[in-house]
Amino acid sequence: MERTVAKLTPSGKIKDRYYLDFDSGESLTVTINQIADYSIFTGRVLSDDEFEALKGDAEKVSARARALRMLGHRPMSRKEVTDRLQDKGTEEETANETVDWLESIGALNDEEYARQIVRHYSAKGYGAGRIKDELYKRGVPRDMWDEAMSERPDSDETVYKLLKAKLKSENPDRAEMTKAANALYRRGFSWDEIKRAVNKFETEENSW
Repeated sequence: MERTVAKLTPSGKIKDRYYLDFDSGESLTVTINQIADYSIFTGRVLSDDEFEALKGDAEKVSARARALRMLGHRPMSRKEVTDRLQDKGTEEETANETVDWLESIGALNDEEYARQIVRHYSAKGYGAGRIKDELYKRGVPRDMWDEAMSERPDSDETVYKLLKAKLKSENPDRAEMTKAANALYRRGFSWDEIKRAVNKFETEENSW
């Protein structure tokens, strides 16, 4: 099926972007380079093979531009970018090719992203459980978790400081201590870590 370019309109917002409308009712968003590569002009007749090739190239360029905009807002994992692209209508094959390209240029790196997540949530006072939840939610491959988690600072001192901050009295009763312990557990710390912090607190209090 041949298609004729019925209208060629430059974008009023994005430089080097153009909108192609065909007599078939179909439309494509292309770049100035694609216009040159395919010799596009109003009235140009494209064969079915030419149209499909142009469509594929246009989708590839569009997906790359969209992915770079995503990463401009915040770091993301390969899975997050892939899923987001597909949610926006990008074909699975094009989405996978796009993230491969992002990795090849160093714009996407799951190992570094995992380390960033661990550093960020450790600094905010969260435990291993909560950090692993974040790694899972953000699609970081499990085989990268251990290495990233190894960069966590010593958790015992963190848990102890958080425990002291949550206790409102110097001699907390059982209810207050339980409430503080539960709060620490919700932040992702294990009961063993919390128990050590409670024992340290009670030992120091009894030493006075």
